[in-house]
Amino acid sequence: MDKGTKKKEILLEVGTNELEIMEFIVDERSFGINVSKVLEIMKYEEITPVPHSNKYVEGIFKPRNQIITVLDLAAYLNLATKENPERDILIITNFNNNHTAFHVHSVETIHRISWSEMEKPDETIHGNMDGITTGIARVGEKLITILDFERIMAELNPSQAVNADKVNHLIDRPRNDVPILVAEDSPFLKKVLLDALHRAGYMNTLWFGTGKEAWEALDSMKELELSNLSEHVRLIITDIEMPEMDGHTLCKLVKNDRRFKHLPVIMFSSLINDEMKKKGKTVGADAQISKPEIENLVTYIDAFIFGDDSTIN
Repeated sequence: MDKGTKKKEILLEVGTNELEIMEFIVDERSFGINVSKVLEIMKYEEITPVPHSNKYVEGIFKPRNQIITVLDLAAYLNLATKENPERDILIITNFNNNHTAFHVHSVETIHRISWSEMEKPDETIHGNMDGITTGIARVGEKLITILDFERIMAELNPSQAVNADKVNHLIDRPRNDVPILVAEDSPFLKKVLLDALHRAGYMNTLWFGTGKEAWEALDSMKELELSNLSEHVRLIITDIEMPEMDGHTLCKLVKNDRRFKHLPVIMFSSLINDEMKKKGKTVGADAQISKPEIENLVTYIDAFIFGDDSTIN
């Protein structure tokens, strides 16, 4: 693979519950990353060490006049590293508006699969992968472990992570029981988001680990009158990447259903960029916010719940 080879993005129709994963190898084990997070793949090149940096950070390099931090994924996963990495690969990612290079041993191919083929990880099987695995993709007879890159980056660079402290200025607001439904598969982000919502006064939250579980919960309310529905859910917050059903598909189902189409849907994802915003708009998302901007999430919730849209764009 030549230096500077860029991944070829295959456009997917929005709301079909499909994704593309790039399969890569670390110590002869198959892992995967959502192609939407991948900016570029490059041959491994000389890395400049950074004194006193995190033990998993190899250093930095500067492709095309941009300094990028390099993470040794094998070391982070406690797997075998190579003494001579000349043939290894750097996967340059872009999510949460941050560029990072992950050092892996090889890149295999891109698989297009349905989120319904993505299973939740079983902590009894994956042991030390527990907490940093968001799903297991079955491709033929092969199982590919999808890593929680947001969790990894939160450990390495807390300043770029979702941080509930960003809403501390809201901590003295009155508590309320407005019901909010949240679909988020990452246990780490669930904890942070729950803390932030509680600090902002939103104490009544219904949590689901996949879009499918969230939709099934909504669908079970189908017999409720609209006046009674508001007692169970007033607003939906959803991640985009989730096993079984993604956030775009969930939003499309909500907005195409006369029972729920009035409910505001906020996409809260590390993947939010200009292209992703176009996709979210296609399925009817009312707002789309990048995960580090958790204070903006509360602003949008306030606007949709209390009717004051003067503070949002």
